[in-house]
Amino acid sequence: MNLGGYRNRVARVDLTKGKITYEPLNQDDLRKYVGGRGLGAKYVFDNGPAVEPLSPKNILVFMTGPLSGTDVNLSGRIAVCTKSPLTGTITDSHHGGWSGARLKWAGFDGLVFAGKAKEPAYALVSEGNVKLYSAKSLWGKGAHETVKALQKKYPGKDVSVMCVGEAGENKVAFACIMNEHDRASGRGGTGAVMGSKNLKAIVVLGKHADRPKPFDKDGFKAAHAKALEELSNEKVVTAPRKGGLSVYGTNVLMNIVNTIGAMPTRNSQETFFPQHETLSGEWVKENILVNDPTCHACPVACKKEVKVNSRYNLQMESLEYEPAWAFGANCGMSDANAVAALIDRTNDYGIDAIESGNALSVAMEATQRGLLNGKGLQWGDIDGMFKLLNDIAHKKGLGKDLAEGPARAAKKWGHPEISMSVKGMSIPAYDPRGIKGMGIAYATSNRGACHLRGYTPAAEVVGNVLGPADVADPLKWEGKGKLTMIFQNVHAMTDCLDVCKFATFAESLDTFAKQFSTVTGNPMDVDGLLKVGERTYNLERYYNNLAGFREGSDYLPERFLKEPSNGPGSKGQVCELEPMLKDYYAERGWVNGVVPESKLKELEIV
Repeated sequence: MNLGGYRNRVARVDLTKGKITYEPLNQDDLRKYVGGRGLGAKYVFDNGPAVEPLSPKNILVFMTGPLSGTDVNLSGRIAVCTKSPLTGTITDSHHGGWSGARLKWAGFDGLVFAGKAKEPAYALVSEGNVKLYSAKSLWGKGAHETVKALQKKYPGKDVSVMCVGEAGENKVAFACIMNEHDRASGRGGTGAVMGSKNLKAIVVLGKHADRPKPFDKDGFKAAHAKALEELSNEKVVTAPRKGGLSVYGTNVLMNIVNTIGAMPTRNSQETFFPQHETLSGEWVKENILVNDPTCHACPVACKKEVKVNSRYNLQMESLEYEPAWAFGANCGMSDANAVAALIDRTNDYGIDAIESGNALSVAMEATQRGLLNGKGLQWGDIDGMFKLLNDIAHKKGLGKDLAEGPARAAKKWGHPEISMSVKGMSIPAYDPRGIKGMGIAYATSNRGACHLRGYTPAAEVVGNVLGPADVADPLKWEGKGKLTMIFQNVHAMTDCLDVCKFATFAESLDTFAKQFSTVTGNPMDVDGLLKVGERTYNLERYYNNLAGFREGSDYLPERFLKEPSNGPGSKGQVCELEPMLKDYYAERGWVNGVVPESKLKELEIV
């Protein structure tokens, strides 16, 4: 294989021994999995599914794709792969910003951390080398202070810092990894794994001038121009300064999703939030927006930096849809200034904002039901929300239970049904009674309830249909099994490249194929790329099967199956999971959620 776009260099860091070795990429693995999520998953798979997530034997993999850090638009992503302490599944968690690009510029495709440092440490990555230094002075500090301290130590514009906050140090099950611009590898507890290794931070020094150049310069020029043309089409949400995603950020969805009756409200007891407008992207733009920063090579600029009122007195990046829902409608709270401050606080603690909002809403419903002996949290109690977040990050009081994940907390309290979770991971901001594709997508996601494994709202809400147009109605379950499989394969493919999923809102699959081919020098058509996505998804599923997730592991909370929606736009609806599962398994070629040996051989996994 040609290696355009790659650095052909991975660092293995044994934190226990303080030993660092370097190795080239495995050519056969590259052919099958390309990079990013797929290659990261292969490293985790090879490490074995029986490993305990917080043991030194678990590995933490930072992996770029062949397009990461190149001139390809929206190529600022990096995948973090490990075994999740929240779910026990394999997990991959990506973030944008600049750290993925700079890791590539620093001479690496990936970093693999194993073991546990004797005392807190950070890794310095620069010019093809990795060095370990003491982080004792940083231990106990939040993510924001950690970033500032390391930026002061390593000044300059070409510096990225990935780190954990106090939650990662305390091994909160849904702790995340933050970087310098509040981009998070948020879901699945990657920060807890990093904290369990006494690894406080990774500092990356990489220069833009050292970015990979395309193998086929002329071919790439044409492919790049086509991609930019598609992204800039005024009819799509990505159009710079004109499309909804660019103008309002991800929070463009708040009013839309609420209108169709798909807004999980008060822990999904309702599907419509009357005060939604005060949390929307439109409200943010008119009232508190101050800047539109971008990730590497991104013309869309979906990040929305805001400055909030004097009570909280902060400027932060950014008030996005999922966290705004998690602390807003999900908790019965409509103050956008408070929501921004809560998001900022979770970022500093280094805990997943989606899971954190669900932890609060589970505590609120438990309080509503009288399950917590007067020690709970009332709907919309802003001061109480701040306090409970602090207690979660530091494992104190009620927060100690919730720090293990709201699913485990609800089970401990004797009422697992109040956790809106799958495989231990809580849902994001789409109610599957109002968007049926999300029901089958949550149930069959390899990492737990997740919208990003198969983002069917792109067809059902946004209007970008990758599958047949007749499946776009969000209230129809028919055809959603196949649609979900298509999206799962496509998103796994883009995660392997590693480019932002928003590119799929505009770019054709042929454009992805041409960009990959011209950057790497390895010709690949659409079918070949989709096969990479399918293989990656099946490898993850096979790992989970070996880890004990077999028949019956794909499910939804009973609330979505039996309690009809009460919101306008979806009133009276439930989610018809069983027929969708039947269709989905048939499309996948799986047997009740288990990958058969014939499929593993067909995809060259075994």
